[in-house]
Formats: sequence, structure tokens, C-alpha cells
Amino acid sequence: MVANASQLQEELEAKNEVQGGVLFKIKEDPRITRVGKLLRRYSLDELPQLINILWGEMSLVGPRPLPVRDVDKFSPHHFLRHEVLPGITGLWQVSGRSNTNSEAVFNLDFAYIQNWSLGLDLQILLKTVQVVLSSKGAY
Repeated sequence: MVANASQLQEELEAKNEVQGGVLFKIKEDPRITRVGKLLRRYSLDELPQLINILWGEMSLVGPRPLPVRDVDKFSPHHFLRHEVLPGITGLWQVSGRSNTNSEAVFNLDFAYIQNWSLGLDLQILLKTVQVVLSSKGAY
């Protein structure tokens, strides 16, 4: 990201491509550097979060942590996703990634929480490998 990314985001709010307005994503985000685009495309920007897993602050699978800007726009029922450890990957990431609207993201997170099993985690991890290698929906 460029140095003044948070300031630029305020100017870019009108270009938000995620329906529902809670989450913020734009395909050609001018705040992301060329190196950053490459890292995001193949999810390499997620690797430092392995440290958070070792510290017990995150899980491999679970709802993705969201920026404060997005959490500030939550409805009360959205906070259910904070009842479990956040994950590096999740049902949202293997079901559309950035091509998913806000409410669908929450519905996928809630479905994961309500239907959690070790088998579901293994399915999501295997599907994550496919999704990352294809880089589909990564921006």
C-alpha cells in the first residue's frame, strides 16, 4: 500500500465495488503498489499471519478479520463473526473472494460458524489451495 492509503480510501469510497457498503474493495485500487498487487494476487500477503496462528490469535480457517473501517459499519447481528477466532482463509475466500457482496460474506461466515467441523476446515483448506493458485477473485 502507498503511504497515505487511509487518506486515499476516504476519497475512493464512492468507487466501492462491493454491494451492501459494509466491505470496501475496488478492482483497480490506486493505493496498492505493483509489488502489493502481485502479493495479493497469490495471497502471499497473508503469510505473516502465520505468526498470529502460532500466538493463538488466529486460526488457519475462520472468518477473515476485517479493517476497522468495515467493522464500524456492522449491524448488530454482524458481530456474531467475532465469537470465533479469525482465520487466514474461510468459506468466503473459497466461495468468491472479492467477487462477493457484503451480505453474502456475512452469510458465508455465519454458515461456517454454525456448521463448523474438522471436515469442513479440511475442505476449505484444500479448496483454498485451488483458489490461490488460480488467483480468481483476488484483488
